[in-house]
Amino acid sequence: MSQTNQTLGEFIIENQSSFKYTSGELSRLINSIRLAAKVVNHDVNKAGLVDIIGAAGEVNVQGENQQKLDVYANKKFIQTLINRNIVCGIASEEEDDFIAINSQDENHQNKYVVLIDPLDGSSNIDVNVSVGTIFSIYRRVTPVGTPVTLEDFLQPGHQQVAAGYVIYGTSTMLVYTTGAGVNGFTLNPAIGTFYLSHPNMRFPEDGKIYSVNEGNYTHFPQGVKDYIKYCQMEEGDRPYTSRYIGSMVSDIHRNMIKGGIFMYPKSSKDSNGKLRLLYECNPMAFIAEQAHGKASDGFGRILDIQPTALHERAPFFCGSKNMVEKVEEFMRNSLK
Repeated sequence: MSQTNQTLGEFIIENQSSFKYTSGELSRLINSIRLAAKVVNHDVNKAGLVDIIGAAGEVNVQGENQQKLDVYANKKFIQTLINRNIVCGIASEEEDDFIAINSQDENHQNKYVVLIDPLDGSSNIDVNVSVGTIFSIYRRVTPVGTPVTLEDFLQPGHQQVAAGYVIYGTSTMLVYTTGAGVNGFTLNPAIGTFYLSHPNMRFPEDGKIYSVNEGNYTHFPQGVKDYIKYCQMEEGDRPYTSRYIGSMVSDIHRNMIKGGIFMYPKSSKDSNGKLRLLYECNPMAFIAEQAHGKASDGFGRILDIQPTALHERAPFFCGSKNMVEKVEEFMRNSLK
């Protein structure tokens, strides 16, 4: 049985046999992400002391201004994954296209692809607010030993074999799932080791926190407007508390612990939503479902969406099960 004084490495070894693919590659992959997260954490914590704050002067494929730490974190995660010779492909929110990786062996047998948002909420770095990294792992669907193709990345979220996030805040945590529950590990900075601190994390079925950028209220669909008014209504255990950090990792992490819902709906400004399906929605949805929560596009399960593009966007509602179902009810009713 897992103990809260376990290191992440010990936990991975102990639980490796419960994963249906027991080659050990996935364990090595999680360890690589752990290593890259420690490196990025070290530099995030130096923000303000070295020249890593502010815009990098580049625009990513999303049309967004890249922050210096976006570029740095992207390079560190990609370099670490390539150098460890574990994956056959990587897709990043910061890259135009996926990266195909060939092993030094001509008959490379690597089976996993990783999709990553290297630094979620990076604009918060300038003001010393929590940011995060999100990752998603799939087994390739094309033949092992051949170069990966787009098909390996465009898999529905329910095909994920692992997903997780790192939150760089007052403490640094790595939270992940391999489909058998969600566990959180806190970094002890004195010795550079992650320890199991939050075993078997679960969303409360109900919550009293709603997280949404209400500055976009006038652009939201009517169903979302109606749900926000419902949250603000003084009745029963309402009004709920509005809490929005602007870093999805931070908002969802808080809501998983305290109970709540995170919403980033489509709007008249972003007709398909703003969050990336492959790098943000799918991994967080997988984590949410494994933590007894729910994730939806407002009408159906996020993990059942068949992606059609590497940087596809989707509306996103994620959190305590009853709260997500309530906003879905408002969405359906708004169409009548």
